[in-house]
Amino acid sequence: MALKDWPYAGFPGIAVNPRTLVPEVVDEEECAAALAQSTDPADEVFVLLAQGRVAEAAEAAAEARLKDPDSFRLQVYDADILRATKQTALALQRLKALGARVANTPDESWVHHQMGKVHFGAGNYEAAARSFATALEQRVAAGADAAAIYSSTVSLRRARDLAEQ
Repeated sequence: MALKDWPYAGFPGIAVNPRTLVPEVVDEEECAAALAQSTDPADEVFVLLAQGRVAEAAEAAAEARLKDPDSFRLQVYDADILRATKQTALALQRLKALGARVANTPDESWVHHQMGKVHFGAGNYEAAARSFATALEQRVAAGADAAAIYSSTVSLRRARDLAEQ
């Protein structure tokens, strides 16, 4: 898959690697310019994760959570940090708790997608495919933006491909 076909990850200059399903910075200048304009500390956490700077992302998330302990987005990124540090069980536990909190809202699909990423990173491709399928169904039903639907579609396809091997 050509770089131009990588799913948009929700922040300028960042796309989802279709093989690893992990966001990566694909345009440093665009990403840096958008981050310079941002006032949301969660954006910094996301960019650090996309750069593979997990320890720095964890520090930035902890600092941001002091100011906004109820931030749903920061809580999801906390789980993503746990995924990146191979703390699968804890990441899934946090995401399940978040999922219960946002059940029947548009945010629920994001939680399912994140759970898919955690399962995928742990090599549990069948569970990943189930989570991505749920996220995709919810996103389509809610009329989510095309980028979110495409991301779940690519992730589901990749997880199913690996589950069949």
